[in-house]
Amino acid sequence: MASATRAGFALIAQNPYLLGVASFSTLGGLLFGYDQGVVSGVGTMQSLGARFPRVYADTNFKGWFVSTLLLAPWFGSLINGPIVDRLGRKVSINIAVVIFVIGPAIQSGRAIADVAIGQLTMVVPLYISELDLIHPVSITLGILISYWLDYGTNYIGGTRCAPSIPYTGGTSSSRTFDPYTDIPRDGHCTSQSEASWRLPLALQILPAIILGLGILFFPDSPRWLLMRARDDDALKALSRLRQEQDLQAPRLVDEYLEIKASVMWENGLVRERFNGLVGWRRHVAQYTSLITTWSHFKRLTIGSCVMFFQQFMGCNDGNTTSLLATGVYGIINTLSTLPALFLIDRLGRRPLLMCGAAGTCISLVIVGGLIGATPIGWVLPSEIFNLSIRSKAISITTSATWMCNFIIGLVTPDMLDSITWGTYIFFAAFCLLAFGFTFFFIPETRGKTLEGMDLIFGDTAAHEEKRSIIQIEAQLRATHDQLIDRNFLKPIAQEDENAK
Repeated sequence: MASATRAGFALIAQNPYLLGVASFSTLGGLLFGYDQGVVSGVGTMQSLGARFPRVYADTNFKGWFVSTLLLAPWFGSLINGPIVDRLGRKVSINIAVVIFVIGPAIQSGRAIADVAIGQLTMVVPLYISELDLIHPVSITLGILISYWLDYGTNYIGGTRCAPSIPYTGGTSSSRTFDPYTDIPRDGHCTSQSEASWRLPLALQILPAIILGLGILFFPDSPRWLLMRARDDDALKALSRLRQEQDLQAPRLVDEYLEIKASVMWENGLVRERFNGLVGWRRHVAQYTSLITTWSHFKRLTIGSCVMFFQQFMGCNDGNTTSLLATGVYGIINTLSTLPALFLIDRLGRRPLLMCGAAGTCISLVIVGGLIGATPIGWVLPSEIFNLSIRSKAISITTSATWMCNFIIGLVTPDMLDSITWGTYIFFAAFCLLAFGFTFFFIPETRGKTLEGMDLIFGDTAAHEEKRSIIQIEAQLRATHDQLIDRNFLKPIAQEDENAK
């Protein structure tokens, strides 16, 4: 598509307005990264241990506690596919923000807020991909911020709960803090303040509020607006995004007709494949087709495995001393993401994935680290899925990320406690598996259209899509942007309501 050639940094350079759209919308990715990093940091603070001794001292319970919290974002990302198709990308982002802000104010608020995090991790990449923008660096930036904020707040009042009480935990040669015995009788720390862990958790609300308010001033996805038969709104949204005042400008009309033709084809395809199915039955059928259709299943497997290896190529742990080390790691992690963003279209996806896997393996054997592969897991799924299955498929690949986080959060504390340095070797082994999987199974998508990958995935779906879309677009141009058949573009959701 013509719009695809102006993607990413080049498009932002030509149109600074998109920088604002990208900056606000990617705050969803920042919240995801921050949420990932902040929990591992505050879990090492002694004042939190005094308040929740079992979470601090019992590695088995800590694993279950942290991992259970990650089931909420897994659920949020999984259910968000139908929501964003029905309500829109912009409204879905605002709903997630509202849930995130009010969640902590009620009982079980942390879990409710994490549902919103899961929703944002699904809808933000989808929204940005439909605007031809970039996203992954915000995730590593969020992790970086959380690491250094944890390191700084750890010194509020001091790093020890009660400096006058000697440590009794650990071994005789290496004493550590025991939250059951190394605290004052009243259970309150005399040195480190509870603000050291409450503040990092509370500050998550700020970017959420900024995201919710900022997104109000930006348009919804033109693609979704056309899916809802809001043609005029879609053209106006596209003109705002491209900063083109003339609604009849050739470049604007070309892109508008291009998107409109693909939407018309998708709506017709859904009616053809799922004729007679409405409401939740149609959504279930669409999800089922991802498994029952071999080419769809192959793409889904690759997208989910990329997310799996992205999470199993490293782990987070720390104590008072290593908070500084994880802060430095956060800087390296963020900086190493930037070259990947610049080189992704020059070197390709496969070389960066293999470089990241090999580099991380070497780093984990020596100390532990992460290089190169971080952003690819968010880029690749949006490129390998056909237009007709993209939103549903991305909801599954995103949920795979959170399920892997759940598993890592469950097993890592016990692993670090029992096999110590062997934990890094364990994750290094997955880096080698990721390298092999990338080499043998992941196709290179650099410079390839969806139909160009048909031979790799063994189908002709994208070829058929392209041919049908071109035919529809030609008819639209021939009729001077007059709809061929208004019922053809009738929103699917409206059909569902009429059928009930």
